[in-house]
Amino acid sequence: MNALLVSALWGVIMMFSGVAIKRMNVVRYVAMAGVAILIGLNVAEMKGWHLLAIDTTGMLAFDHYALLFNSTLLLAVFIYLVLSGSAMERIGAHCADYLALLFFIICGLLMVSAFESLLILFLGIEIITIPLYILTGSDKKNLKSNEASLKYFLLGAFSSGILLMGIALIYGARGSFALSGVADTIRVSNSLMLSGMLLLLIAMSFKVSAAPFHFWTPDVYDGAPTVFTSFMATVVKVAVFAAFVRLFDRSFALQINAWQAWVAALAALTLFMGNITAVFQQSVKRMLSYSSIAQAGFMLLAVFAMNTTAKEGLLLYAATYSLATIGIFAVLIRMKDYSFEAFNGLASRYPWVAAALTIFFLSLAGIPLTGGFLAKFYMIKAALEQSVWLVLFSLVMAAVSVFYYFRVIQAMYFKPVGQTDPITFDPGFTRLLIGVAVLLIVLGLFPQLLIGQLYF
Repeated sequence: MNALLVSALWGVIMMFSGVAIKRMNVVRYVAMAGVAILIGLNVAEMKGWHLLAIDTTGMLAFDHYALLFNSTLLLAVFIYLVLSGSAMERIGAHCADYLALLFFIICGLLMVSAFESLLILFLGIEIITIPLYILTGSDKKNLKSNEASLKYFLLGAFSSGILLMGIALIYGARGSFALSGVADTIRVSNSLMLSGMLLLLIAMSFKVSAAPFHFWTPDVYDGAPTVFTSFMATVVKVAVFAAFVRLFDRSFALQINAWQAWVAALAALTLFMGNITAVFQQSVKRMLSYSSIAQAGFMLLAVFAMNTTAKEGLLLYAATYSLATIGIFAVLIRMKDYSFEAFNGLASRYPWVAAALTIFFLSLAGIPLTGGFLAKFYMIKAALEQSVWLVLFSLVMAAVSVFYYFRVIQAMYFKPVGQTDPITFDPGFTRLLIGVAVLLIVLGLFPQLLIGQLYF
C-alpha cells in the first residue's frame, strides 16, 4: 500500500514538473528518484513498516509474495529508466507527461498483483492499459505509431468488455466479487461459473498476448516507440501474469479440472506460434515481439501448474526476462536499423556491449549459467508434476528459440561490419549494460538471493 499511494502522488508531481522544470534530463532524474522511493517504501512494508494504515475492506491484500513481486517489478522499472529513459526526450516535447503516465501505470501494476476483488482486477488492468494506448501513439508523426495505438485501443477495449462480462457471470454464480470467502463454498461448477471462467481466461490471455489472442502484439510492439515497447513487453506483461496466477489460484482452485486443460492448450499453442513465427522475422524488434509471445507461453506453465514451484519460478522469470529484454531494447533504441544485418561486426567495435547482449540473448534462450536457464527450469519442474507431454513440447520449443536468438550473436561475432549507419555507445551506458548482464549471471548462479526472500 505504501508504494501504491506514493506512485499515484508522484504521477501528479511528474505532471507539474514539466511546467516547473525546463531541462528534460532533470525531469527524468525526478522520475528515477520517485521509483527509488517506491522501492524503498515497498521493502519497508515487507519489513512491517506502513506509511499509512488504510482499511481496504478486503479489496487489496499486499501479502509477502505480492510485495516481493512488486519490488522486483519496481527494480526493473528503475533499470529501464536508467538505461532507456533518455530516449523519451527524442519522441516529443512531453517527456514529463510520458513519465507521469508511467507512474499511473505503476499504480495499476501494484493493484493487479495484490487484488482481492475482481473489481480491483478490472480497475487495475484498465489503469495499466489506458495510459499504454496513449504511449503507443505518442510518436504522432509516425503513421505506424498511430496505427498501433488505434489497433491496441480497439482490441484492448474489446478484451476489457470480455473481462467485465466474465466478472459479471462470476458474480452471478457466487454472489460476490471476492477471491475467497463466498467463493470457497462453491465446489460444483455450474454453467455461469464455467462461462465466467472461460471469458476471464480469454480476456487475460489477450492481456498477456497468449495465442490465439496474440495477433495484436507484433503490430503494436513494432509500431510503438521502441522505448515504450521495452516497457510493455517486460514490466507490464509479467505484472499481468502475476494477476493471472493470483486469479486462478485464489478464485478458481476448486475448479482446476475445468480449466487446466484449456491452459495447457493455450501454453502449447503460444509456445508454438511465438517460436515458429520468430524464426522467419528479418527485424530484431519484430523478432523480439514474437519472442515475447513465446516467453508468455513459458510463463503460462505457472498458471497451468499452480503450485509453490510455479510461483517461485514466475518470480524468477519476471526478474530475468525483464532484465534481459530491457537490456536488449536499450541497445535497439540507439540504433536506426533494426535488421539483423545492423548487428554485423558489433563485437569488433563494441566488445563489451556485444558481450552484454550475448548474455541477454543466452538468458532468453535458457542457456545454463544465466538467470533465464533457472527460470525455465523452475517452470518445467512445476509443470512436470502435472503433464510430461507439455514439458517435452516446451523443451522442443526452447530449442527452436535458440536458433533466432543465436542469429544476432552470430551477426555480432562472425560477420563483417556492414554498411549501416555507425552506432555510438558512451562508456557510462556500456558500464550500466554490463552491470545488468552481471546481475543476470548472479541470478543464474544464486537464485535464492531472490527466491529466498519469499521465506523471510
